[in-house]
Amino acid sequence: MPIKDKILVGLLPLALLAGCGEEKIASKAKSDDIHTVQVVTVQQENLQRTVNAVGTIRYRRETPLGFTTAGKVATVRFEEGDFVKRGALLAALDTTSVGAEVSVATAERNRARAEFDRMRSLFADGWVTKARYEAAEAAVTSADARVRQAGFASGTAQLYAPSSGVVLTRNVQPGQVIAAGTPALILGEGDDGFVFRVPIVDRDASKLRVGMAADISIESLGGTPISATISEIDGRANEATGAFSVQFRLANRPQLRSGQIGTASIKLPVSDGGDTLQIPAGALFGVRTGEGLVYIVDAKNRVETRNVAIERVTDEFVIVSGGIKPGDTIVTSGLEKLRTGSRVRPIKAPG
Repeated sequence: MPIKDKILVGLLPLALLAGCGEEKIASKAKSDDIHTVQVVTVQQENLQRTVNAVGTIRYRRETPLGFTTAGKVATVRFEEGDFVKRGALLAALDTTSVGAEVSVATAERNRARAEFDRMRSLFADGWVTKARYEAAEAAVTSADARVRQAGFASGTAQLYAPSSGVVLTRNVQPGQVIAAGTPALILGEGDDGFVFRVPIVDRDASKLRVGMAADISIESLGGTPISATISEIDGRANEATGAFSVQFRLANRPQLRSGQIGTASIKLPVSDGGDTLQIPAGALFGVRTGEGLVYIVDAKNRVETRNVAIERVTDEFVIVSGGIKPGDTIVTSGLEKLRTGSRVRPIKAPG
C-alpha cells in the first residue's frame, strides 16, 4: 500500500474520535442549558375542591291548606303574595248545606235518644227483648257520631293561617265548588324560616354531610354571600335526573323570597382518604387513555418524568393518582423545551 494511503487510514480513526467528541460536547452543552419554567408545589390544600350548584330559595314549610268537606267557596280574603298573621281567616265555604247537615244530624240524635229511653223502660218491665234494647242503644251511639261528624265539617268550613307567612298560591275563587282535600291555598310559613335547595350529582353528594358549611350567593340580592350549613340530604335520588336534593338552612332576612335563584359553593375533599391529587391541566403531557406524564423538579433543579393515572378531569384541574405526592414540585409551563435530566430555573406559577 502506498505510504499516502497508509497515512489516510491511520488518520481516519482520529477523525472519527474527534467527531464523537464534538457530538458529546454539543449534547452535554444542550443538556446543561437552563430553561425557565413555571412550577407549582403539590400541597395539602390541593386535596380540596369546590362544588358549585344552582338552586332555589323556598320556605322551610310550604303548607297546602284545604277543606275537609266538599262545598261552595263563599269567600277568599287574600291574594298571592299577601302577608298574613297566624290565626287569620283565609277562606270559607258556604255553610248553608253544612248547617243543614248539622240540623238533620241533631234531630236524628234526639229521635234516637227518645226511642232508646222508651226501649229502656219497656225492657225493664219485660215488654221487649234484649236485642231490641241493644239495637236502640246502638242507634243512639251512631246518631251521636253523625252529630260530631257534621259539627267537625262545620268547624272546618273555614281555613285559618297556622303560622304567619305569605300566600304563595291561591287555587280557588268565590263561587267555585271545591272537592274535599283539594288544596285551596299554599302558605309559606315564615315562622320556620327559609331553606336553599340544590340538586347534587351522586358522585359529589356521597361526600356531603349534614352540618358542612357553604356560601350561598343570591344574584338578586348581590353583596356578600350568605353563610349556611347543610340541614338535610335526601335519602333517595330523583328518578329523572339521578341527583340528590341537598337543603341548606337560612336565617330569616327581609329580602328573601321563595323562588329566588342562587348558587351554593361547597368545599369538599376530592376523596375520603386515598392518594388522589389535584394538579393544573397544563402540567400534563404525553396523555394516553387514563394516564399521562408530568415533570418533577428535584433538589438539583433537574427534571425527571413521572407517570400518573388520570382519575377525573374538571374545567381547570386534573385529578390524578400515583407518581407524585404532596410536597413535589411539578412543571406547569415550558414543558415543550424539556426532557428527562434538563436543568431548569423554576418560577412559582401565579395564583
